[in-house]
Amino acid sequence: MRFLVVILLLISTTVVMAQGKELHDSACLQCHSSLTGGKPNSFYSRAERQVTSLADLQKRVKGCAVAADVDWTDQQRNMVVQYLADSFYKF
Repeated sequence: MRFLVVILLLISTTVVMAQGKELHDSACLQCHSSLTGGKPNSFYSRAERQVTSLADLQKRVKGCAVAADVDWTDQQRNMVVQYLADSFYKF
C-alpha cells in the first residue's frame, strides 16, 4: 500500500511539473526573453533577483500573471510556482 502511495505521489508531481512548465512557457517566456536578451531562463538565476522565498515567488507569479493578462486559476498558478521553485529556485 505504501509503495502505491509513493507511486501516485510521483505521478502527481510529474503531472503538476509538466503542466506548470507548459503554463509558464506559454505565458512567460516571450516577456522574459525580451528582458534577458533572448535567454528567458536566465531571469531566474541572475544575481540581482528579488525572489528569495516561496512567498516572494507566489507574489511574483501572481503579479506576472496579471501583467501577462492570463486568467489562471489558483491551482494553475500554484503549478507554475511549484515548477519554478523545483526547477530554478530550490527553496
